[in-house]
Amino acid sequence: MALKKPNSMDECIYFTSRAIGDKGYAIAWVFKNDCPKCKKAQMGKPKNDKTGKVQIRAKIYICPNCKYSAEKQAYEETLTCNIEYTCPSCGKDGEIQLPFIRKKVEGVDTIKFDCQHCKGRILVTKKMKDIKKKGEEDINDDE
Repeated sequence: MALKKPNSMDECIYFTSRAIGDKGYAIAWVFKNDCPKCKKAQMGKPKNDKTGKVQIRAKIYICPNCKYSAEKQAYEETLTCNIEYTCPSCGKDGEIQLPFIRKKVEGVDTIKFDCQHCKGRILVTKKMKDIKKKGEEDINDDE
């Protein structure tokens, strides 16, 4: 399965490139979806009227064509996250698609998934934060 890679950051809602441990690596991206109402444009964060810049902390996504709006959390749960990775446990490469839902592990938002080869847990953290290793039970929790 070859994942489609973005040509520019304008196509993505989320993009990250992370080193995981000593030999692990992950690139994750989430494409914008088309407007569910008009199907003519892609949903995005609203822009400032004066400067024309995107309001990155906005709590809604809006269609530039028909002005349909959706709550940030509800919209992001409908998206698909594409991940290309090298497993830190077995060192093998893989690709996976999963729903774009972040869960908290040790207080850090993460995208959790299992390696296709060794079934090892891989965590892609938000904003370059490190997970504090208090105990393995939180990392291996399936919630």
